[in-house]
Order: sequence, then structure tokens, then C-alpha cells
Amino acid sequence: MKKRISTLLLIFSAVSFLSSLYLLAANAVSGAGPLLIAGFVALAIGVRGFAPVKGFSYTIWIFTAVTTSMFYPQYFLSLGDFQLKLLIIPLLQVIMFGMGSQMSFEDFTGVIKMPKGVLIGVGSHYLIMPLVGFGIAHIFNFPPEISAGIILIGCVPSGLASNVMSYISRANLALAVTIGAISTLISPFVTPFLMRLLGGQYIEVNFWSMMLDILNMIILPIVGGFIFNLFSVSGKTKKRSEIVQLVIYLIIILLTNLVYMKAKNADMEGFAVAFVKSLCWFYMLPMFGALGLRHLMQGDKKWIDKVLSMISMVGIAVIITIITAAGRESLLKVGILLIITSFLHNITGYTLGYSISWIFGMPEKDRRTVAFEVGMQNGGLASGLALQMGKLATVGLAPAIFGPLMNVTGSALATWWRGRTPEEQGETI
Repeated sequence: MKKRISTLLLIFSAVSFLSSLYLLAANAVSGAGPLLIAGFVALAIGVRGFAPVKGFSYTIWIFTAVTTSMFYPQYFLSLGDFQLKLLIIPLLQVIMFGMGSQMSFEDFTGVIKMPKGVLIGVGSHYLIMPLVGFGIAHIFNFPPEISAGIILIGCVPSGLASNVMSYISRANLALAVTIGAISTLISPFVTPFLMRLLGGQYIEVNFWSMMLDILNMIILPIVGGFIFNLFSVSGKTKKRSEIVQLVIYLIIILLTNLVYMKAKNADMEGFAVAFVKSLCWFYMLPMFGALGLRHLMQGDKKWIDKVLSMISMVGIAVIITIITAAGRESLLKVGILLIITSFLHNITGYTLGYSISWIFGMPEKDRRTVAFEVGMQNGGLASGLALQMGKLATVGLAPAIFGPLMNVTGSALATWWRGRTPEEQGETI
């Protein structure tokens, strides 16, 4: 019965798409919009009835949201006097907090266990994607701020989605988590440097301001997530390790606020106020929140993980929708070409990531991991940086397109690899 309903939904989806294309060709845009949206909704629900394509449902919902914002942008720009773009940074911080809450300090021990694989993965990520982005921006001669967005998406760290794809494709998940964690950890230094070096000719890049934005949007929320995870389940970590971790997290918050002093030219009073705020939001609140929830839930945090996961999925969709609505006019001018170049950027990342790891003699499982860690980017961070620059409608377009696109290509590649068990080639690197 379920498959029959799913099949009917897919048929309805196909009819809706064909009808909308006919109306678009006839220049009846107002009539095509609802049909196209209905087609995506039916497709997103319909694919869930078939196991091989069930994983694409979320990505199709993203396309549904993007299509809706393209036809009806006015609903995604403001709510009364409130500008919806102001939701982007808080949502991104919640997503990063959720990511940190599912990780621990031990995830970084992979550097010791797999130094060669981590070095190749992180090095390839920050070498290939920025240079490919720079090459695409230069060759296709986009407007300066669009070009800057293409380079920006190449300069950010890998996203959480790459770990999911490594898991699906039977790759080396431990290596994936470590590469993603290290690339994120060093992003406050590497991303502004690369962006200034490669994108400075297109837009003005303030190194210290960008570093501060990354620390506030990514590193501090992840630190908060680590602290939450540390205190949410009792007896998992030794007291000495807890103390060491808490001191390290405190130092990270302190260093972030020193960067704040430099970026904002703040005095000691401004530094003290910012430090106390950071301490309350990202240190004390996660700690006491975890202790309170642990007491209420008696150590069971599965439902919290599910809620944070759902918020992350919805948050990504909301961010992409807002950016699409804000950049609609620019997207109509360069949309098709930007989609093509984003696809080229993404696929080149997979190909070169896999090829370089093959050249260095890495096992098949590790090659797959590096391919995903190189080719998949943290589009949310790139979008947040574009917003902080005040150029969401232009610099933010490439990240908004790259995000959904990489999930489509990544899911397809992961599913294809899953059906091909990697050959054992000795110990992984």
C-alpha cells in the first residue's frame, strides 16, 4: 500500500514538473510556480517509499524550499519589521552546537593514530577547493562579488555532511571525523588567509574580522557542544581529563576575545564585557544545561540528539531559503552558469581528493573519505560570513547553491560506493 501511494505521488510529481515547464515556456510564470512546488513536495514524500532513493528526501525538501523562495521571495525576507536574515547566525550557531554535542575531545586523537591520512586530507582540502574556486571565478568572469562567493565556499572547512557520506559509503569514518574536526579547528586562521590571498582582488577582506566571525559562528558553539557532551552523561570521562578539557576550552574562549580586541579595537573594558558574555553563553550555560537535563532525563540524551538533529536540518533549509530570496535578482542573471560551475567545483573536489590519496598509496576506504572531505564544504559558515560582510545577496549565492548540490552528488556517490565493498589493503593510514 505504501509503495502504491509513493508511486502515485511520483507520477503526480512528473505530471506537475512537465506542466510547469510548459507554462514556463509559455511565459505563464505565475501558474508554473505552484505546480513546480507541488511537484517537489510530492517527489520528496514519494521517494521515501523506495529504499534506494529514500536518502534523497531531505535534499528534495531543500529544493522545494529554494523553489518557493524563488517564486515568492517576499515571504522570506522579513516578518513585519524583523529581517529574517538575522536568523542565519543564531541558526548556524545552534547547528554547530549540535555538532559539538555529538563529538568529544577524543575525536582529535585520530591525528596521532592516522597522521598521514589526516595531513593528506586536510592539506588537500585547503589546497584543492580554494584553487579550483579561484580558477572557476577567473575563467567564467562572474561579477566580482559572485566570484568572491565561489572562492569563499572553497576556502571554508568541510561540513558535517561529509562524515555522513563516509559512513554510507563504507569509508573510514574515524578518519573523516578527524579531518573534519581539524579542518574546522584551523579554519579561523586558514580561511581568512586564503580568502584574502585569492578573493582580495574581488572584495575587501578584513582578516581579523573574518577570523572573529568564524570563531563566534563555529568554534565557540562547538566548544559549547563539547562542554554539554562532557557533562550530559556522568562517569564517561575521568576527572583529570575533564579538568584538562575545561581549561583548554577556557583558553579558547580567552583567545577568541583577544581576537575581538584586535578586530574591534576594543579597550580592556570592552574585552572584559565580551569575555564574560562568551563565558556565560558558551561555557557556563552548556555546563549547567547539561547537568539539569541529565538530572531530568536520568542520563538519557537520545531525545536531545534527535531534537538537535532536527533543528540542524530545518536550520540549514531556512538559511538556504533566506539567502535564495535575498539574492533572487542576481540568481536570475547568473543562475544556470552558477549551478554548472558549482557542480564543476564539487565534482573536481571529489575527483582530485580521491586521486591524490591514490597517488599517496592510501587504502580504498581512506580514498573515499578524502574524496568527501575535500569535495564537501561547510556552506552554512560561508553563508554566515557573507552575511557578516553585508553581501548576502551576492557573495552568499554560491554557498546557497553549493550546499544542496553537494548533498545530491554526495548521496549519489556514497550510494554507488556502498554497493562496492572496498578491498582490504592492509591497515588504514
